[in-house]
Amino acid sequence: MVVLYEQLEKTTKRLEKTKQLADFLQQLPEKDFSHVLLLLEGRVFPAWDERKIGMASRLLLKVISMATGASQEKLEEEWKKTGNLGDVAASVKQTKRQATLFAQELTTQKVFENLQKLATIEGHGTVDLKVKLVVELLTSASSQEAKYIVRTILEDLRVGLGEGTVRDAIVWAFFADKIGLTYDAAKNELVLPDDNRTTYEEYLNAVQEAYNVANDFAAVALAAKQGLHALQNIYLLPGKPVKVMLYQKAEDILDAFEIVGKPAAFEYKFDGFRLQIHKADGKLVLFTRRLENVTTQFPDVLAAVEQNVVGDSFVLDAEAVGYSPETKKYIAFQNISQRIKRKYDIAEMAVKFPVELDLFDVLYYNGQSQIKKTFAERRVLLQQILARQIPQKIQLAQQIVTAKEDVAARFYEQSLAAGNEGMMVKNLQGMYKPGSRVGYGVKIKPTLDTLEVVIVGAEWGEGKRSKWLSSYVIAVRNPETGELLEIGRVSTGLKEKPEEGMSFQQISELLQPLIITEKGREVVVKPEVVIEVDYEEIQKSPSYTSGFALRFPRFVKLREDRGKDDVSTTEEVKRFYEKQRGRAS
Repeated sequence: MVVLYEQLEKTTKRLEKTKQLADFLQQLPEKDFSHVLLLLEGRVFPAWDERKIGMASRLLLKVISMATGASQEKLEEEWKKTGNLGDVAASVKQTKRQATLFAQELTTQKVFENLQKLATIEGHGTVDLKVKLVVELLTSASSQEAKYIVRTILEDLRVGLGEGTVRDAIVWAFFADKIGLTYDAAKNELVLPDDNRTTYEEYLNAVQEAYNVANDFAAVALAAKQGLHALQNIYLLPGKPVKVMLYQKAEDILDAFEIVGKPAAFEYKFDGFRLQIHKADGKLVLFTRRLENVTTQFPDVLAAVEQNVVGDSFVLDAEAVGYSPETKKYIAFQNISQRIKRKYDIAEMAVKFPVELDLFDVLYYNGQSQIKKTFAERRVLLQQILARQIPQKIQLAQQIVTAKEDVAARFYEQSLAAGNEGMMVKNLQGMYKPGSRVGYGVKIKPTLDTLEVVIVGAEWGEGKRSKWLSSYVIAVRNPETGELLEIGRVSTGLKEKPEEGMSFQQISELLQPLIITEKGREVVVKPEVVIEVDYEEIQKSPSYTSGFALRFPRFVKLREDRGKDDVSTTEEVKRFYEKQRGRAS
């Protein structure tokens, strides 16, 4: 597997990576799919699993020292030079071979099992036990194995495998002969018979749809190995979260009608957070749009669903919206976001920051998937299964159906007056497409061109800001590869003091545990903190990997309900750039 990692790291060509991975998958024994596919993503748990490895860089530095005999001082000096702890581990393993009676040849299964155990150890002596597990791996590892073990622990694999590349590799590995697909290495080109481009797209879509439902590339790859019919038999099941359907932005009501057609359904766009509600075997589970399990944090939502939704099994899509206990008016997401991460005083938080659950879609009901049915049909079912609507507790998202711009405009103003972000516009014939922005629905907001970006790096401040990370490198996502591409730096819009609003100190506290590398004042962080920014304009720029730069970007708000897969895409940035040029002309 290390050989594959090295091949992938040596090339920046996406098609070459796809070919390398496809060849590897063809030879991979089926018994290894479940752990190897996760390791290729640089993780040991599925995205929706709550468990985390949870080992910080500083502790890992101590582990490398124990496993190799190198001093922590020397390791730290090397770390500052290279900026990558995985490379430090590889370097020191090459030059300093620690003799041990207990070294053994590593297998991917052994690495996987030890790393999974890191997340499950609790109680007295936890740190020592974690250290022992990783020392065991690094002692037996070759220099290159050590590099990738450390990178996996830090969730910073750096081999350039995005979701789109893994999807394509599964198609190349198991359907190339059927499609007539070959790869021309000399030209770095995908070669297809002229009449087979559509067939290729069909296979790509089948793999993507299966992954959107399963959230598990191992299950998808195993099914693909059996054939297209097995892929198409991967069904949505309650209890395991699926990617929520995403909605692109529309410029105005006319633009929305052009995208989704007439008539259309119009619903409030709430300033809350998405909840996916699962019921299976008599048990309710709540997931965020990031697929985080937040069941414990929302006993009030559980009670509302349990008492008012009829059904033995279901998957519902909804928005939890905060409101003021005093005025009963909707309040901004920022006021209730702390409930998502809360582990203690949960009942007290539910009283202090109550939420209303607004249901707007149903994906599965009583043994039957609903995602292939039209939105109009799903809405009727939703009305039938919600036995009672209780304002401020649980209700259907307010909706009108119209083909008239003026009627839609009045509904839009009504939504804004109620304290909402804007309005959703949905295609009445649209299916539910997990993970897709496909034209089945759009959103309209007054502030159209804000972007949601993820922080990938930062710089320590100077003067009175020297204790804080105060300049943040921000990135958007390539929708094809999943790669995060830089688009600028933001350092304005935050406050000096926490009591004045979101501050540099608060963002720094979120980022510091995520630091992967540090060189001088610059740090690289795990891409977990998502923020919303506005800006003066978008410019083309060779300085950033996205090819664009934001002029005068400004922090608007923290988006704790978003993950790196939810951020704005390069396609959206390009669309905003072209629209901006159109206005200028």
